[in-house]
Amino acid sequence: MVQALTPTTTATDLAQLAIDLIRQAGCEYGDVRFCTYRHQNLYARDRSLSQLCDNVSAGFGVRVLLDGAWGFAASPYKTPAEVERLVTLAVEIAKGSRLSQRTRVQLVPVAAYQDTYITPMEIDPFSIPITEKADLLLHINDQLLGYGERGIKKAYSYLQFTKEDKTFASTEGSLIHQTLYRTYPGFGCTAIANGDAQNRSYERPPMNKGYEHVIRADLLSQVERVAEEAIEKVHAPKSPSGIRTTLILKPTNLWLTIHESVGHPTELDRVYGYEANFAGTSFATTDKLGKLQYAAPWVNFKADRTQPGGRSTMGYDDEGVPSQEWYVVKDGMLVDYLTDRETAYRLGRGSSNGSAFADSWSSVPMVRIPNLGLEPGVEGGSHTATLAEMIADTEDGILIDGIGSFSIDQQRRNFQFGGDAFWKVEKGKVVGMLKDVTYHSMTTDFWNSVDAIGPKSEWQQCGTNLCGKGEPMQIAQMTHACVPVRVRNIHIGGAS
Repeated sequence: MVQALTPTTTATDLAQLAIDLIRQAGCEYGDVRFCTYRHQNLYARDRSLSQLCDNVSAGFGVRVLLDGAWGFAASPYKTPAEVERLVTLAVEIAKGSRLSQRTRVQLVPVAAYQDTYITPMEIDPFSIPITEKADLLLHINDQLLGYGERGIKKAYSYLQFTKEDKTFASTEGSLIHQTLYRTYPGFGCTAIANGDAQNRSYERPPMNKGYEHVIRADLLSQVERVAEEAIEKVHAPKSPSGIRTTLILKPTNLWLTIHESVGHPTELDRVYGYEANFAGTSFATTDKLGKLQYAAPWVNFKADRTQPGGRSTMGYDDEGVPSQEWYVVKDGMLVDYLTDRETAYRLGRGSSNGSAFADSWSSVPMVRIPNLGLEPGVEGGSHTATLAEMIADTEDGILIDGIGSFSIDQQRRNFQFGGDAFWKVEKGKVVGMLKDVTYHSMTTDFWNSVDAIGPKSEWQQCGTNLCGKGEPMQIAQMTHACVPVRVRNIHIGGAS
């Protein structure tokens, strides 16, 4: 008989009850996550607030490992009786899973932690009145639409906020409370002329910060530039196609290329083919570890869940593994992967690097990209150059800012990316905008063609709040901090 629910029963009490029941069931491992998520999204289109969403989702998930097989069950009802029911259900699911499982799941060890983590912030975004937030968005749009006579016909702006409360407990002895805050503001507009429409946008990258990340003066100071560039872009000539050229990529564009061609290929569950259906596998198989020249020798990619403000920064992952940093590509070589406790064991590692994440109390943790960034060039290094120096040293090329369309094959080898704004570079000078530019390459060819990397002073924390993976699909977020790069001999437009 389980204990009765009382007004003082806490998530900690229920978590401890779940762990006790998991142990009594004879499981070799188990964990439970009690989570509450609040999402607030405001979206303004032209001169009206077209979307206002403020919702809360709460519940818990129980995961058990019995006889080498996983079982998982979740519920929104946080009562002792429901905890008992879910533990029983998760155990039965594990028994059923074992019937068709060829290889027993085994986990690398992790120490027990009793800890609390809260995102450092100055202003709780949920303490700011909705009216104040809406007024800011409508004012931005009104300023953009002030360029209507010159072709700006559409404007939009948005604010997105998340608060995530999690209590995690495991049979390893961990009890961890985490509260994460996330903030994301931005806007954009559309210029129309001569039968064409072109967009231009600006964002303060999605970050784990409070409302202090919404800097009104910064947002408003960008309006004129964004509108003027949208107008110039719609009148600009189209990009040449089917040729090779030099690209200079700003961090606002490069982060997505890192995400798709370095982040996803090094998720170890993808490498092992655990989720080949929806999001594909990877060319970066384990036989290439320590042998594959992923990038030029001066290129380094580091994963870092401890990065201040990073979108996937937290104290612990969803298996109770402490946040840490490690190289995925060092001196151009593939040296590591993104792992959870299960895939780390299969790789022969002694510990996980803490990449397990679930997007909901009702989701199973899986390997997700952490903050994964391109390290700045070495000060004084032969391949280190500022953005201005890259431009000045380029005879013919294209400068790209912001993200656009993208595609990449199932093994993350062959990709194509666009952008939000493009400028022609001739004889060391930016000479005017282009439109409709796309570039495509093979992953290792591209990264081995990097010949200049920006210094630490040009490092930016760009990233995403909308990375999908798995079936049913889960959404995660991460920062891909990077610097500008120059890449030689890259296809643009159609194949040459």
